[in-house]
Order: sequence, then structure tokens, then C-alpha cells
Amino acid sequence: MFGFYKSNISYIQEFATRADQRRYAIEAEAPRHYIDLDHYEKVVPIDTVPLRWDSAVVKYGEEHLKKYGIVPWHIQSVRHWLTMAMKEHDYEQIIKLSADLGHYIADAHVPLHSTENYNGQLTNQKGIHGLWESRLPEIFASDYDYFTGKAVYLSNPLETIWQSVSESFAAKDTVLLLEKQLTELMPNSKFSFESKGTTTAKVYSKEFSKAYHTALNNMVERRMKKAIYIVGCFWLTAWVDAGQPAMEFDINQKVDLQPQIDSLNILMHNSVIKGRMETH
Repeated sequence: MFGFYKSNISYIQEFATRADQRRYAIEAEAPRHYIDLDHYEKVVPIDTVPLRWDSAVVKYGEEHLKKYGIVPWHIQSVRHWLTMAMKEHDYEQIIKLSADLGHYIADAHVPLHSTENYNGQLTNQKGIHGLWESRLPEIFASDYDYFTGKAVYLSNPLETIWQSVSESFAAKDTVLLLEKQLTELMPNSKFSFESKGTTTAKVYSKEFSKAYHTALNNMVERRMKKAIYIVGCFWLTAWVDAGQPAMEFDINQKVDLQPQIDSLNILMHNSVIKGRMETH
């Protein structure tokens, strides 16, 4: 597995944003990235929403579930599809589905993907999604420790991803509260202007971002590191469930995926995102 993923790392990286790019074309894509648990729960543990999709559908109905997000259940679907692709030695689908699975699992580890107040829009904190998910990694990710140790086989992957979602939900109040407190302490130094290419953009200042990063006690790093570990475990689990096939493929089966990558990039730049906006 290591050799296969290492040799295809550039494709994995390129397709890592494919799930977001599909939001510019498919209305149904957006709910796959989040679950608004505070629509159902006040605090952890998650004991109102059934963990199994079929049970949740019986209780709430599919339309209702999709309205408030389905990320833990969709992760299960993608894991199943990846297992099937590995069984069939489908090179192209293994690459695409591995990237998709990584994307959705990463989303499940973001606290603001677990709440209706996903961008602070309900508490006058609009923009906090981009601050937590993009600005802090942009500034500090080069100092993060990404060593996670070896992946393990998951005997109950659904339970594992729900645990991750529960952790995100438990952290979302801290994410919102600390930003509000710092805004009150640093009202005049919250934003600055930075040049990006030929444009100048208003961004969260490095001073404010550092204070927030410190107050969070490296939460972004910890959630990112956990996401990396869980992605590895899900890839390994799919491979074991597929019968541990040899991850070697005939050179004639390999395809050039770059045209698809270029097409998705063009779609993203020439279309309007469908579903809710999370980072603006």
C-alpha cells in the first residue's frame, strides 16, 4: 500500500479538492461535507441521532438528514466504494476515492463542520470558518508535527468516524468563544491587508491569528493530525476488507488523470458554488 500511494501522491494531492469542486456542479454535494449536530443535540454524547443511516432515515427521513448534513454516513459510503475499487483493481477509482475519503474525513475533524453556526454567522463572527480552517494552517502548518504512527484496521469504522465527529462537536463552542473573547481584547488589530499576487486582500492579522492559535492550544494541529491518522486507518481498512489485493497495476491500466483535474479546476473558476458558503 505504501508504495502504491507514494507513487501516486501527486494525483492524490490534486484530487484532494475534487469533493469541493463538485459543489460547483452538484447540489447534493454540499451536505456530504458536514453535519449540523446542534440541530439535534445540545452537548455530547451523541445520543439523539442514530449512528446507522437506515435507522436515522426511519427516525428523521432522508430529506431532513440531507438538509442538516450527512458527512459521517457519506464517509461510510465512500469507504465501501473504495473497497470495491480495490477488489476490482480499478486504478483510477482507487485514486479518486482515496482522495475523496481523505477530504470528507478531514471535514469531519473540523469543529465548524458540526454546527449550524458554521461560519459564525449566527453570533456576529462571520469569517471564523476560514480563520480556523485556512488562515491558521497557512501561517502555522509548517511547524506542525505530522507523525501519527502506523494505521490500524478498524473493526467498526462507523463508530470511529462518529467518535471524530463527536470530538469536533465538543470543540465547536471553544472555537467560537475564544474568537469572540480575542475580538473584544484586540478590536483594532484583528485584520490587516496582505498582497496576494496582483491583489491586496483583507485578512485576519498575523498578530490576531497567533493569539487565537495560542488560545486554542494547538487545536488545529491536533485535529489535522487526528484526521491524517484516521484517513490512513480507513485506507488500510478498505484494503483489508477487499482481501488485501496486491497494489500493483499493469502499466497499460494506468491513465492520465490530468485532463480531469484541469476540467475540475476550470469548473470551479467559472461556476458558482451550490449549497451553503462556509468560508466567506
